[in-house]
Amino acid sequence: MPIHAFSDERLLIEKGLRNYWGYSTLAFFAPELRYLGEEGIAGFKVAIRSLHDAGIEVILDVAYNHTAEGNQLGPTLSFRGIDNASYYKLTPNDPRFNWDCTGTGNTLDVSHPRVLQMVLDSLRYWVEHFHIDGFRFDLAPALTREYCDVNDRAGFLRAIGQDPVLARVKLIAEPWELGEGGYRLGGFPPGWSEWNDRFRDTLRAYWRGDPGKLPALAQAITGSREIFEASGRQAWASVQCICSHDGFTLHDLVSYNEKHNEANGQDNSDGLPYNFSWNCGAEGETDNPEIAALRAQQKRNLLASLFLSIGTPMLLMGDELSRSQKGNNNAYCQDNEISWMDWEAGAMNDPHLLSFVQALAELRKTYKIFCRRNFLSGAILPNGLKDVYWLATEGHEMTTADWTDPLRRALAVQIGNDAPDGRRLLLLFNAAPEQVLFTLLPDFPSRHWIEVFNTHLPEGLVREAPAILKPGGTFELKPRSLVLLQHGEEPA
Repeated sequence: MPIHAFSDERLLIEKGLRNYWGYSTLAFFAPELRYLGEEGIAGFKVAIRSLHDAGIEVILDVAYNHTAEGNQLGPTLSFRGIDNASYYKLTPNDPRFNWDCTGTGNTLDVSHPRVLQMVLDSLRYWVEHFHIDGFRFDLAPALTREYCDVNDRAGFLRAIGQDPVLARVKLIAEPWELGEGGYRLGGFPPGWSEWNDRFRDTLRAYWRGDPGKLPALAQAITGSREIFEASGRQAWASVQCICSHDGFTLHDLVSYNEKHNEANGQDNSDGLPYNFSWNCGAEGETDNPEIAALRAQQKRNLLASLFLSIGTPMLLMGDELSRSQKGNNNAYCQDNEISWMDWEAGAMNDPHLLSFVQALAELRKTYKIFCRRNFLSGAILPNGLKDVYWLATEGHEMTTADWTDPLRRALAVQIGNDAPDGRRLLLLFNAAPEQVLFTLLPDFPSRHWIEVFNTHLPEGLVREAPAILKPGGTFELKPRSLVLLQHGEEPA
């Protein structure tokens, strides 16, 4: 999240709250003072160097789309007093008012050459002086508006693309904002990746049990080719998540049907009303062991779907420890126990989840197919196999009737037929509340499939007596579960 210096809005201060997330930035060259230790800037540089030494890259969230000065009634802190008409977009027919597509009261006018120069200088400063590895751009379409219209060849995009410093770092867009035409998923150029909210909503809805989700599921778990290929990009361009800072945590996603933002002081009117969440039978915390077990299972399903999908996975801090915000899906102003990370409470709530996530991370390292660059399309490979097979539970490839059946909630996908290491994989999905018997095609080109990972198990990994699936054989797919099988020889 942003580290640029920011301010607390007057309305929050009056309610005894703070801008905990830091999106009300103003000084794009200075880190927020409350984040600095005794050693100041030097200590911050040491922190980044230590992360690099541990093999961890550092990506900053930057909000160049607006500032803390708000609308025309907001405070004059900097840019408004220097040159309001140059720094901010103003309403074309009445320049007394700010033109706003960000929902914050103002929009920085990055189409102005001096404002663009400031933003580029800021980005280069963090790369050259702090060795930052990349940036996530908050409300990125706002940076491509010239003047009020989104432009796919905006000066901002072209300037970054030709900059010798910025063109080599990671560039991630949040591809939406609130203005007309502001939803731009798939609209950024080569070299950019994007947050993929369709992946998020599809996986949430699928595991909730919503009907008719299999086509969208197939698109999501294979990197969203239909979204990103047209712009000449590869599967890594899809940054996929189940949860982010903005919305429910994973624990709350399976514990609440409705948002509970009363603590924000806006009568629960803020925050997105549609979260594709499901409380599994009770709103909020419960002592019911069956509901607790179902919630744990759903968390494992969602996390496994994230890690075992083609694309770039993003994990919200704390989801591996069942962090809860008590149903608050817009905790930007909660600098208290609602937002703080409790390192013990979550682990006590679900003691196996951390090891489950660690196992998923190791699986993703092991099976390079999930990190592939090229999209899957069903094309025939030189070895005579398709690069992907979609299989129905009855023992045949999916048909149009199968894809369009709204009540069908289980399918399998076979991938890795072009993997250099020969590790072909079979993923079985079942979002139905009942067990499904999966039958493998009798003439399917394989030897045997060995069960490796199963979300029905608390820690995921199948350590004892793995199931062996042969062509023409069957596999009992538990209710609401995901299973990974690896192609290989049957053990002696």
